Order: sequence, then structure tokens, then C-alpha cells
Amino acid sequence: MNAMRRRLADLLLVATLIAGGMAAPAAAQDMDSRVRQLEEQVEELRRLLDARQDPDLVEIRRQIDAITAEIEILRFGADVVVAGESRFGFGPAASKIYSSPHGVSIGGYGEMLYENFATEREDGSAATARDQLDVLRAIIYVGYKFDDRFLFNSEIEFEHASTGNAGSASVEFAYMDYLLSERAGIRAGLVLLPLGLINELHEPTTWLGTERPVTENRIIPSTWRESGIGVFAEFEHFEVRGFVVNGLDAVGGGSSKAGGFSASGIRAGRQKGSKAVAEDFGIAARADFTGIPGLVFGASGYLGESGQGVDDPTSPGDELGVRTLITEGHAAYRARGWDLRALVAAADLDDVTALNTALGFAGDESVGERMTGWYVHAGFDVLRSSQTLLELIPYVRYESVNTQSEVPTGFMANPANDLDIWTIGAALRPIPQIILKTDYQIRSNESNTGVDQFNVALGYIF
Repeated sequence: MNAMRRRLADLLLVATLIAGGMAAPAAAQDMDSRVRQLEEQVEELRRLLDARQDPDLVEIRRQIDAITAEIEILRFGADVVVAGESRFGFGPAASKIYSSPHGVSIGGYGEMLYENFATEREDGSAATARDQLDVLRAIIYVGYKFDDRFLFNSEIEFEHASTGNAGSASVEFAYMDYLLSERAGIRAGLVLLPLGLINELHEPTTWLGTERPVTENRIIPSTWRESGIGVFAEFEHFEVRGFVVNGLDAVGGGSSKAGGFSASGIRAGRQKGSKAVAEDFGIAARADFTGIPGLVFGASGYLGESGQGVDDPTSPGDELGVRTLITEGHAAYRARGWDLRALVAAADLDDVTALNTALGFAGDESVGERMTGWYVHAGFDVLRSSQTLLELIPYVRYESVNTQSEVPTGFMANPANDLDIWTIGAALRPIPQIILKTDYQIRSNESNTGVDQFNVALGYIF
């Protein structure tokens, strides 16, 4: 038993020295050889432990699993995006509070976007969109860690530079956590719903493209936040989160001033914690596999009614239900210079005929009974093998979205809401906290009215 403990201590020491760079002078082949030796010794310890049933060995097994994860990171090297940079679904800057000592934590991010629109639509007719240069977002994260159990975290967002012009100021999230352990807790307040790849982890350095995918704008209405309570947990190879929140407002016009659903999606049904009508609630949940360095894949969903107590105009005495189900599956891989993503999402709504009547919609104005969207993207750091910290990442994304995939009988779909987008561009990261992105988007739809555009974006986090 003592010999086993000594061998484990030796493994921990070697792994720590390598991770800390103390073995840097060694040749690359020496590093590979040592990693292979560590793997062999870990497997030998596993065999010895499997032959014993002593409950005191539980902690040793846990430490061996930690060494195994460290070896995987050593083998991948700096190409792995270390999971510790992001906690419980948040981006690196939003996660600072979790690794900070007691007291105040400050972080933030920002985005600036230039859009240059084509002068013609895809059918050759004149396009009227005017070019824009926008301070899209300026964000401040403010957190406070009261002790090892209680913490507060918030995101204050300023959009479009000035509330005196086209801008606005909002609380993006503001919640309290009670940490049951280092890997699990209870959260209450204004929370981000754990759907998709962008809604929680939306800092500009964490995704490629000058603009967020349309699927995660119209079907998953990022950034989507509502007030509620829920739980979160990180396991050895999995992460889960789930919340109960106030529901969407499909009709709009209530105390939250939500605009309601439309033919272009459910985005305007968000209530954003602002005097939210809470006649109806929803449940959002997510599960991810994280057992391979750099890889995340999983699924999430939302279910709730969105009528919010409004009378059903087609059935006197009844309330409008508008059951709203959103489901999505996703995968992302970021390691060895690659940045790969794929996501598919769908929204299914009930009572849409009654909802259209309540909204006064007719013809092709109908809200979709079913909305679908998906995208894939790939990027690769062409400077990965060079002796520089600079990253240059050409990328391409293809996306297909239809917010009127199905409409009720008696209504029709507007072909302009069935669109495809090719995005081709490149990103430059001089350091991990700053990114410059530029791309060209080829936009087409079934009505042949798409307008291509050229974009440049600057993003930062701190």
C-alpha cells in the first residue's frame, strides 16, 4: 500500500513538473517518451487498484483519473482550450468570479461591427440597405464572492453606444449561486437559458464569424435570459444545467413590452426580466459530454406555454396556450488548431391559428407552427506549427433557416423566411483576449431577395 502511494506521488510530481514547463529543455521526443511512460504506469496502478476493494483507495482512484486528464492535456499541448477557462457554460471573462478570491470581480467584453451591403439583391433588383459601423456591445461583468458558498454574478450590457440614439442598456444576467460543492450548485435570479452554443458562451473571442448564426437568433433567441431558479453540475465527463423560468410572451404588449412572436421567429417573445408576465412558466435543460479534451457535444431543450393569460379569440372563455417546444443538438471541437461546430434546432408551437388571430396576422404573416435551422462551420489556425502566439484562422460556415417550415391551414409561408447563408472569412488573434474577424456572407432565400454583405468585427474580453 505504501509503495503504491509513493508511486502515485511520483506520478503527480512528474505531471506537475511537465505541466509547469520545468521539463521545457527536453527534446520533443523525450516529452513523448515520458508521457508514454506515465500512461503505462497509470494503467499498472489501475490494474492493482482493481484487484483491491479497500474503500480507502477511492481518493487514490480519483487522483489517478486527474493524472490521466493531465496526461491528455500534455499530449495535446497548448492546442487544447483548457476547460477551466470556462465554468458552468460561461465564457472565460464571465467565469472569472468562480476562480477569484472573496470580494469583487470585474471583467467584460465588447464588439464593434462594420457591415457593407451589396447594392443589388440576388434577383438583380436594387438593394436599399445602407452600410453601418456600430459599437455593437460594451459589456461589464461585476461579481462578488461572499464566501466559499455564496456568490453573485452579473452582466451589464450597453448596445449600440448611446441610449440617446439607437442604443440601450440592459441587465443581461444577474444571479446568486449557492455552491453545494466545487462542481455543483443552485442558481436563482435573471439567468441565461442553457440552449445552443452561443446563448451562454457568447463572448466574441469564443466563436468564429462577425455575426452570430441566424439559427441562434430567431429559433434560439440569443441572448435569451429570463428570471427563475435551477441547478448546475459538472461531473467527470458530463455537464448538466436546468432551470424553471417565466415563459415567453407570444402575443406581446404586456407589462414587459415584449413584441410577441412573428413570421421571422420567436425572438421578440423574450421578456428579459423586465416586469415579465408570469402567468406561464417554462423549463430549460441541457446535458453535454466533455470527456475528450477540446470536444463538447450534447443537447438541450425548452418547454413552456407562451400565452401568458391572454384570452383565446377563437374559443371564448379559454386562455391562449401556445405550447412552445424548442429542441437542439450540438457538437463543437476546438483543439490541434481546429475550430469545428455543428448545430441543428427546431421550434414547434401549438395554437398558432388562435395566436395569428390574436396578433391580427393573415396570409404569409403567420407565425410558424414549426421552425427549423442548422449550421456547420470549420476553421483552422494556419499558423499553428509556427513559432508565434499569433493565430490566423480562415473559416467557412453554411447555414439554413426556415422560420415558417410549417404554418396552419389557411395561411401561407413567406419564401423570404426560407434562407441559406454562406459565410467565408478569417479571424486573427494576436493574443487570446483580442480577435479581429472579417468575412463575406452570401445570402439567398426562396424569394430571391437576399442581399450579400461584407463584414469586419473587432472583439475583446478582459
